[in-house]
Amino acid sequence: MPKSKRDRAVTLSKTKKKGREHKENIVNSIRDAVEQYNSMYVFSFENMRNLKFKQFREQLKSTSRFFLGSNKVMQVALGRSASDEIRTGLHKVAKLLRGDSGLCVTNMSKEEIQRIFDEYEDYDFARTGSIATETMELKEGPLDQFTHEMEPFLRKQGMPVRLNRGVVELVGDFVVCEEGKPISPESSRILRLMGMKMATFKLHLICRWSPEDFEVYQEGLEGSDIESS
Repeated sequence: MPKSKRDRAVTLSKTKKKGREHKENIVNSIRDAVEQYNSMYVFSFENMRNLKFKQFREQLKSTSRFFLGSNKVMQVALGRSASDEIRTGLHKVAKLLRGDSGLCVTNMSKEEIQRIFDEYEDYDFARTGSIATETMELKEGPLDQFTHEMEPFLRKQGMPVRLNRGVVELVGDFVVCEEGKPISPESSRILRLMGMKMATFKLHLICRWSPEDFEVYQEGLEGSDIESS
C-alpha cells in the first residue's frame, strides 16, 4: 500500500482560533476516514432536510460515514492537486465538491451503495422560494378542509374567502402556486395547511473513488476539469 500523506501540514486561512480548530478537526477526521474505509463518494442533494438526512445517515452508521460542510475545507482535506493529495487520485474527488454536495466514505460494495442512493427519496412540504412541481388551483365554492376558525388566517394569505353559515367559502377561483415558478411565503403556508408535499429530498451520487479506481457517475462533468491539477 502506498504511504499515506495524511500527516501533511495544512494551513487554513486567517481565521479565529476556535474556527480554525474546528476546520482542522474536520480535515483530520476526513483524512482518518480515508484510511479506515474502502471507498469514497461525492454526492449532491436536493431539498435537504436535516432530520431526514440524520435518519438516513443513522441507518448506514455501521458501514459508512458522511461529511457535510464547507466544500473548501473538504477539498483541503483531500488535496486540491496531484502534488498535495493525501492518496493518489483524491484531487479528482476534491474538484467535484461543488455546490450542495458532501462526502460519503464506506465499506459497502459499490452496487449496494448505488442501490441505496438510487432508491432513497423522501417527501416534505415545500419551503419559500422552492420551485412548484405542479399547479395548484382551488375552485370557487366551499372549502370543507378548513374550519371556520381558519378563515381570518386564510384571508391574510391572500385567499378570497368568507364565512357562509359557518363554512369557509372561496368567492372566486384561486391559484395557490404555478408549476415551474417559485413558491411564495403565503403559498407555502397554504400548501402546508392542505397537506400538499411538493419537495422531494433526494441524494445523487456524483463520483466514486477507491485506491484502485475512480469513476464519475454524473453526466456533463468536464473531464478536463477533473484531470487538471
